[in-house]
This record gives sequence, structure tokens and C-alpha cells, in this order.
Amino acid sequence: MVENQEMTNAGKQTPNSNRQTSGKHKARGMHAAFCIAAGMVCLSVIAAAQQPGPKSKPVTPARKALLQPDSLPISPTIPGANRYQRDKVFLERANEMRAEQGKDYQIVVGDVEFRKGDMFMYCDSAHFYDNPGALQAYGNVRMEQGDTLFVYADELNYADSTQLAILYADPGKKVRLINKDVTLTTDVFNYDMGIELGYYEVGGVLTDKENRLDSWYGEYSPSSKDALFKENVHLNSLGENDTLDIYTEEMLYNTLTHIAILDTTSTIISADGTIYTTSGVYNTETSQADLYHRSLVVASNGNTLTGDTLYYDRNLGFGEAFGNIELTDTTNKVILNGDYGFYFEIADSALVTGRALAKEYSSPSDTLYMHGDTIRTFIVITPEQALNDSVTVPADTTHHLIAAPHVKFFRNDLQGLCDSMTFVQRDSMMYMNYHPVVWNESKQIFGNVIQVHLRDSTADWARLPEFGFMAEWIDEEFYNQLTGKEMYATFANGTIKHLDVSGNVQAIMLPMENDSTYNKIANLESSFLSADFKNQTIEYLKMWPETPGTMTPLYLAKKSLFYLPQFRWLEPLRPTSPQDVFNIPPEFLMLMEEPPFGQKRSR
Repeated sequence: MVENQEMTNAGKQTPNSNRQTSGKHKARGMHAAFCIAAGMVCLSVIAAAQQPGPKSKPVTPARKALLQPDSLPISPTIPGANRYQRDKVFLERANEMRAEQGKDYQIVVGDVEFRKGDMFMYCDSAHFYDNPGALQAYGNVRMEQGDTLFVYADELNYADSTQLAILYADPGKKVRLINKDVTLTTDVFNYDMGIELGYYEVGGVLTDKENRLDSWYGEYSPSSKDALFKENVHLNSLGENDTLDIYTEEMLYNTLTHIAILDTTSTIISADGTIYTTSGVYNTETSQADLYHRSLVVASNGNTLTGDTLYYDRNLGFGEAFGNIELTDTTNKVILNGDYGFYFEIADSALVTGRALAKEYSSPSDTLYMHGDTIRTFIVITPEQALNDSVTVPADTTHHLIAAPHVKFFRNDLQGLCDSMTFVQRDSMMYMNYHPVVWNESKQIFGNVIQVHLRDSTADWARLPEFGFMAEWIDEEFYNQLTGKEMYATFANGTIKHLDVSGNVQAIMLPMENDSTYNKIANLESSFLSADFKNQTIEYLKMWPETPGTMTPLYLAKKSLFYLPQFRWLEPLRPTSPQDVFNIPPEFLMLMEEPPFGQKRSR
């Protein structure tokens, strides 16, 4: 009590009194502190004695931490160093990070973001490996590069050693790559970050604003816009009014130009026709194609065009061919060959040059081969004509074929030549102009113009309206000959049936004796002649009104009686085979330079 009082009184001392009694107070204070500490220890022991005792020896908090590490996740701190390194992946963001004993990766969860150069990768969670530098991402996986390239998936595997990102989709879903107007979908997508190239090997689809492309294997480069497709490749146009389909086994395609490069057997199908090629370039935007290695174009009307090299515009229906071309007109049964040519489907017109050859195969027995420097076909439209108030001729169209110059043709039963030839389909008329010559067996006909009407590709009748000369070789130097201002002949089964000649008729004939010999020659003149033929020989002959003439035994006949003034035997120019139509000798060119019969050469 005295000590407490002293502490009380001490509290009332002045600063000076404190300094005077400091020694006493220090001693008493130490004694009081010791007593208080002893009391607290006693209370602690008593409290501990009232609690159940521990089963093991208690350890200090530091020792406990060593035996049981704290596994609570932490929020990762991202260093502020340069994160732009093209060969490394950096963790940019995550809500949580944890590590497990014995694992060589860290687990990052929540709003996860990685970066490799310009590529950013996002996911819900990931396993991040420090060595060798890899990651596995799960849930809402997304890759972004700039504002143009996006890849969406459900799982991603990446390793720095290969720089290859492999993206997977859950069942029923697809991995999607979006690059502006390009979308690529597949089940498993591989993206090589080293060369910025994506590819799939399990089937996929690429679409842009023009086309959809399916294939089993595909590559796509977002930077160059080039895509490579292999195995069961199918391109289908997305145009509302376009019917384009391309089938091939390999195709290089550019999503910027929409050009397809084909280097294997390919088929291009549309409502306008079909193209078969093994090497070509097709612009799906303009519908224009450059085709090589003897590609084939089949128009919607069945006509075909092929050549060593082809250019084809599907919108215009225009095809141009170079080198060993062949154009087939299936309707008219005509094939055109040459070194160069074109076909215009809309106008139904065509042209070939350079060893140009037309083959007409409508005859059931034989094919006609015709050559000219240039051969062209086209449609001629005749407008409607009113003949009078009650009669109107309707509009009509017809197909023309023209060959010129230096025309020669061959068929087994018929051969000929002229400077130009025109065939009019509607009338089945063939017009041979400027020194035409026609041979049939041992007969030769020539004139200024020859008009032939065909029925089933066989001559039905022929007319020489300006001048005509007919000759038939008999033996050695002897020929039957007939000439006049105009000739008209009819045919049956390919042989002459009837002949009419008018105007200045002249004839030289060698009548056959009963023993099939010739021993006299007849020279006749008249204004008109009419003859019927049977088995290629004259069965009936009539000449009028007057028929002056002579009959001379051969052994008495002078040489001047053997030939008419206009006689010419042009057998050396006669084509002897289909290939011989290309033979243009100097004599042929000289003949074409001569003036028409009956006219003098102009000076």
C-alpha cells in the first residue's frame, strides 16, 4: 500500500522532484514490471492447463511454412520490359497464377492474354511452360493480329521450337479464321507463326466475297492472300446469277484477285458451257480464262474449241485459240482446223487461219476436206420485208461459211479449186467464184462461177451462169468437150442425170462403137443442147435450132479438130488426198491471176 501510494504521489511530483527521486523510481519500476510479467506467465499456464494438450510437439510458424507451402493463387505482376520479341511468347495478363509441385508449367486463369510479336492470344486458362517455351490454352481461345486477322477455337497448343500453333474445336463446332472478307473453317487448324501460314489436313472450307472453296487439304497466307487447295477441291461461285463450279485435285487461289491457277486435270462448269483443262488460269471475277496444254471449251450449244493455248471469256462467249486449233460445229457437222482461230458463241461466228482446214462430215459415206488461207463462219440476218399490203416475208437468219483465197477441196468422189467459196446454209447453196474447177472421176468442169445445190451434202444440181466448160478424158489425147454461155446439170446418187447448155454451144464428141472402141470424132455447134445420162454415158442428146457440124474418122482428123478453143486440162492441179489441199503450186497462183473467161487482162 505504501508502494502504491508512492506511485500515486509520484504522479503528483513536479519535474524537479522527479529528477531528485529518479533512482528510487527506477528500482521500483523494475520490481513492478517483473511482478506483472510473472503474473501474465502464471495466467497463461493456468489457461493452457484448462485446454486439451497437443498430440505432437508444437512447431514454430517458420517451420510449419517449410513443410506445407502456401498454394493460394497470386495475381501475377507483369514486368515493364520490352514485350515485343518475335521469337518468344510472353504472358501479358491473367487474373490468377499458381504452380504445382512437380509440374514444369504455371497455371494461369481468368482473362488470360499472351503475346508473340504482333500476335496476341486470349483464353480462359492456360498451362504456360518456361522451358522449352510452350503453352496450352483452353476455353474461348482467340488469336488476333492487328485488326484484320482473327482465329477462334476451343483449344490451342503452341511450342516455340516449331512456332506452330495447333487449334482445335469441340465436337459440333469449327475452328474459324477470319481475315477481312475471308473466312476459313475446319476441325483442326495449324498456324505457322514463323512464316504466317495457316493450313488444315482434315477437310475445310474457305469463303470470300466471290467464292466458296472446299478441299481436304488447304493452306492460306493472310499476308499474301494466296491459298493452296489439294484433294477433292471444289470451287463454287457465290454470285447470285452465277453458276460456276470448278472441280480439280489441286488449285492455287488468291482471295484478293479471285484468280484460280489450275495445274492438274480440272473441269470448269457453268450454264454457258464446260472447260476441260490440265493447266490454266481462271479469273472467277471476270470469268476469263487462259488455258494451256490443249484445253477444251464446250459451248452451251455443243460446239467445241481446242488448241495448244486458249483464251476464253465466258461472259462474252468468246474463245481464241493458238496452235493446232480445232473448232467443231456439231449442228452443221463441220470441223475447222488451223494455226489460229476464234469462236464467238453469241454471234455464232468463227474464223481460222494458217493451214486452215474445214472438214464437212455430214455425208454418211465420206468427209469433205477444204482449205483456204482463211475460213470463217457467221450468221446473216435478213430483216422482215413487206412485198405488198397483204404479203410479208418474215425475218430470217442463215449461216454462211466463206473460204478465201486459194481454195482447194477433196472428197473421194469430188475434188475442186477456186479463189473463194461461200456456203449458205439456209439454201444449201455453195458458190465457187473466180476460176472454179471441179473434178468427178474422169470429168472436169470449169467456168467463172459454179453454183452447187446440196442435198444431204451431195450435189443435187449445179449451174454455171456465166461460162462453162466440161471435158471428159477418153483415152490418150482424146477428150469429150462441151462449152456454152450457161450450163445447168442435175445429179442423182452423185452422178450426172441431165444437162442443159445454152448460148454458143460447142461440142467435140467421140462416140463409142459397139465394140467399145473409138474411131471417129464429131465437131458440133448450136444454140441449145439438152442431154440425158445413164451410167455416166449419154443416153439421149438434142441440139437446136440448127446444128452444123462434121464427123471425121480419127485417122483423117487433124489435130485442130481434137480441142475446142477454150479447152484446158487442169489435172496437175487436182487434189489427190486430204493433205494435198494444202499444196498450192505456182500454176495454181498463175491461174488465179488470169482474168475471167471471156474478158481480157486489164493493163
